Order: sequence, then C-alpha cells, then structure tokens
Amino acid sequence: MPKRITQNEALTNFQTYIEKDIKDVLNIQDESAFIKFVKATASLTGEVLNLTTIAEICGKDVKTVKSWLSVLESSGLIYLLEPYHNNFNKRLIKSPKLYFLDTGLACWLLGWNTPEQLVNGAMWGHIFESFVFAEVLKSYYNDGIVKPPLYYYRDKDKNEIDLVIENDGMLHPLEIKTTSDPTKAMVKAFELLKHIPGKQIGSGAVVCLAKERLPLTSDVWILPAGRI
Repeated sequence: MPKRITQNEALTNFQTYIEKDIKDVLNIQDESAFIKFVKATASLTGEVLNLTTIAEICGKDVKTVKSWLSVLESSGLIYLLEPYHNNFNKRLIKSPKLYFLDTGLACWLLGWNTPEQLVNGAMWGHIFESFVFAEVLKSYYNDGIVKPPLYYYRDKDKNEIDLVIENDGMLHPLEIKTTSDPTKAMVKAFELLKHIPGKQIGSGAVVCLAKERLPLTSDVWILPAGRI
C-alpha cells in the first residue's frame, strides 16, 4: 500500500526535490506554477496524459509542460507508460498513460493524510493502480532492466487493459482493481489481445485486494497486491 509519511517528512522531501533536483536542471522563475504543475501530475496519475489539461492547471504553455514533464520523468517521479499498438489497429489510443510513482508523496500533495481519507476518496482506484504499477516497474529496475516491456491497452471504443507485459512474443494482461472479489467481466477486454498479429496471449491476472491467489478463469489468476 502507499507508504505513509509524516507532514514534515513530505514537506522536507518535496522542498529538497525542488531545490536540489529541479533548480539545477530548469530555470524556474515561477516556483508556485511549478508546484501547481507537480500537484496536477499527482492528481492525474493513472490517466491518459493530457498536456493541455496540465498546462491550464498550472498556467503555462504546452511546451513548458513538456519540458517539466521530461525532468519529472528523468528524476523518477513519474513514468509515462506507452500504449501497445504495434501498428495493427488504427483505432487504438496512442497517448501515454501518466503514473506518479511516489504514491505517499502524491497523497500528501493532494491532501489525503489518513488511510480513511484515501480509501473513501474519489481517486483511491488511481492511487492503488499507481502503487501496483510502481511495484511492477521496480521489479524490472531491480533486475537492471531500464526499459521494461510494459504497456497499456485502450481503444477508441473505451476497451481497456491496465497493464500488458510482453515476454518473448507473448502478451500477459493485468487488470488492477481495489475490489477483494473480482469478476470475470473485469477481464473481458483480455480477449482483444488474441487479435494482434504475430502475438500470443499468455496467462493474465487481476491484481487486487483479495487475500489469496486463486484462479478466476482457466488462464487468469486473482493475485493479491501484497504478492507482487
């Protein structure tokens, strides 16, 4: 689960990040706008990147937002997850998905100071998804893989798969849900991967709040988030 940090720890971490990691790279004249920008990225974690929305929130142009995003990405605070398209379907979304990787800091920036506030808040699903994605990502980084074969799937008919892991030409789909009792309807979109030329669909999973690893279908597992 997202790590709990104290108000003082979060403030110190954030100030250190801006002073040491950012000001040495960017010539930020408007620090308040940059803080709005970072809060905007935290509030949009788990969503398809929309540069115009972020620009409107922080009062800067899209060019500036792109520059600031590149620094957040290079410093490891955010990750832009590319969509899986492989040029086989023109109806697929081609914009990346934004993940704010430090979910403890994200919660602090957004004013959620207790687990109860978070779980009952409107963004609980996105924060949980971001936490799970960050843990999967770290498993690759720990193995020295800096460009992991991770993607998401979404088409213009709003069919979506939260995470697609490619391994030796085989695609493994994952859904990330806050439920403890996932249903087969949640993995209906997995079937769409079977139509991708030259690829095979492997076993999939629903990463969720269940307590035990159990089969959901013949090739999809219920996977407790704590076992990632």
